[in-house]
Amino acid sequence: MIWRGATALAGGALGLAAPLAGADWRERLALSGPAVAPGGIWLHAASVGELNSARVLAEALAPDFPLVVTTNSLTGRDLARRLGHPCALAPLDVPQAVGRFLDRVRPAVLVTVENELWPNRSAMAAARGVAQVVVGARISARSAARWRRLPGLIGPMLARIDALSAQDPGSEARLLALGLRAGALTPRLNLKLLAPARVEPGEDGPERARTVLAASTHEGEDALMLDAWAAAREAVPGLRLILAPRHPERGDAVAALIAARGLEYARRSRGGGPGAPVLLADTLGEMAQWYHAAGICITGGSFADHGGHTPWEPAAWRCAVLHGPHVANHAGDYADLAAAGAAQGCDAAGLPQALAALARDAGGQRRMGAAARALLLARAGNPATLIGRIAALARRGLA
Repeated sequence: MIWRGATALAGGALGLAAPLAGADWRERLALSGPAVAPGGIWLHAASVGELNSARVLAEALAPDFPLVVTTNSLTGRDLARRLGHPCALAPLDVPQAVGRFLDRVRPAVLVTVENELWPNRSAMAAARGVAQVVVGARISARSAARWRRLPGLIGPMLARIDALSAQDPGSEARLLALGLRAGALTPRLNLKLLAPARVEPGEDGPERARTVLAASTHEGEDALMLDAWAAAREAVPGLRLILAPRHPERGDAVAALIAARGLEYARRSRGGGPGAPVLLADTLGEMAQWYHAAGICITGGSFADHGGHTPWEPAAWRCAVLHGPHVANHAGDYADLAAAGAAQGCDAAGLPQALAALARDAGGQRRMGAAARALLLARAGNPATLIGRIAALARRGLA
């Protein structure tokens, strides 16, 4: 049963994410799957996003306890394999499949990521003495209202939970009202922010305040970034630009835009570094060094209507954040960063002036960057308490 509303209790509630082949169906029926040592941790994450958000927990627990990962999607299972964890598609929420899976894995703790509770899984795990933990839980007012119509279903599932970390105070209050025990609450965590919160930015380089990163730009934004930077450079001589397209395969097209403006530039895909006035960062896997190099980050997808990309990655590196008007994907985050003095929005016409003003103000950049990182750390929370609680439950199960 998925918390996003009391919808179908069969069929769609089985958690099927895509058509399955025969071998995959055997996994969903728990007729096949990984063999692990008993007394470990069963980590369930719906798909790639949820599993990525739980990687910090998995990395902390895996060295000390057997860990098996289940997901509802093939892509999630593929990610678990790449991370090196024993994994399978999650058993369908029918007694026979859940029972076979529990017989094979014999976990001490079931850790569920975010929004999924399943009635058979919950009841059968409890009957076998498996502790139950939910991490990064969230529930909207609308979903809570729907669940109140099914108190006999949601109440027992919540009452079986031994530990739960919510993403926000509202979710905590709604879950308590629906039947969660107050003693099960652990400090709030935003799982998606744990990885950026672990970044250690290090000392600023001497050129950082005079370097701008246009991060994850989309088609239609690159020309705007180049022109805004060129205008700002007239006011701030020596200002550098790192232009990192969201899709590096657009490198040739972006290089043509740079060349058409007669600008001196280097391409990272051809061995170039940030010494040139413009660096076209058309590679994968190197964003960390560009965030580290730049005191100002313009977040892409916010000037073209793509909803804006996350501000928390530049925040992790203490970048002052500039963004456009299209931030619907992270509207609350950008608003909170702006309220903290850590981010500034503008439209396309105002970008050159906003960029020049911030490029002239190294102290302002540092204050914005520090405020952004402080808000990130506060929002992410500290997972140590939750990790300790899960470990204690696992050890209790082994005793």
